[in-house]
Amino acid sequence: MPEVTIRYFAAARAAAGETTATAQASSVKELVGTVSAGRPELARVLGICTFLLDGERVDLDTDLREGALVDALPPFAGG
Repeated sequence: MPEVTIRYFAAARAAAGETTATAQASSVKELVGTVSAGRPELARVLGICTFLLDGERVDLDTDLREGALVDALPPFAGG
């Protein structure tokens, strides 16, 4: 199974309590499940995030390869 890195931004970073994490996962969905296991607030925030894989928007079913970089971007407010 590939080892990948997830970077957290904004509310995801606050919920995770860290800026990055590494985990073994074969899909974005599996990565989300792995990093949020036993962490309900992080699971809630990741449930509303957009995910980028190496800078390109992807969905939860996207396969991951060794060394992939996934960004978790929650909705941003501003104006």
